[in-house]
Amino acid sequence: MSQMYELCVQEKPKERLMSYGASALSNTELIAILLNTGHLGCSSLQLASQLLSTYQTLERLKALTIVELTSMKGIGINKAITLMAAFELGGRAQQERFLNHSEPIEEPKQIAEKMYHLMSGYTQEHFVVLLLNTKLQIIHQKTIFIGTLNSAIIHPREIFKEAVKWSAHAMIVVHNHPSGDPTPSQADIKTTERLVACGEAMGIDVLDHIIIGDHQFVSIMSDFETDN
Repeated sequence: MSQMYELCVQEKPKERLMSYGASALSNTELIAILLNTGHLGCSSLQLASQLLSTYQTLERLKALTIVELTSMKGIGINKAITLMAAFELGGRAQQERFLNHSEPIEEPKQIAEKMYHLMSGYTQEHFVVLLLNTKLQIIHQKTIFIGTLNSAIIHPREIFKEAVKWSAHAMIVVHNHPSGDPTPSQADIKTTERLVACGEAMGIDVLDHIIIGDHQFVSIMSDFETDN
């Protein structure tokens, strides 16, 4: 009989959730519920504990691929898919709160603080556009590109097509540096200059390009000179 069944009722994660609510459970217990089962000689709680012990943080777990997850004994394709779906739903819930409770954007720090939780743990660069209305409230957010940023790859057409679709008054673009150092590269600066020029031609203000690092950020428009 697995060790999960040997636990008294009040110690089982599912029963504890029903009695006390999800917020009362540890990360290990919540992951154990998602896993549902362990494997021979290892309960779902033990498997969840091994996952957290190996990867340390939820941010690192969230960034794992299906191949990386299924490389651990006891995690097959179904468990890996369940974990990835749960992390994605959590991220989308954060995005909904972000967009539905958007105060007017007055300084880069507001964007940085909102984006840290979305971009932390990414092992690749994610280029995101935030579209704003005339009150400078965020009305839409979309990831445009994933991969190493290059001014030739980030094509304004895709970005401004999204802005026109949403009748945006202005935009702020954001991307992360997985290294943790938000210092912009020349490609970052060139991309900003290109977007600003296109925005001027189309009547859509590009207010900033913010680079997210390890709980630090850089505003290219505020901290660095461009040709525009």
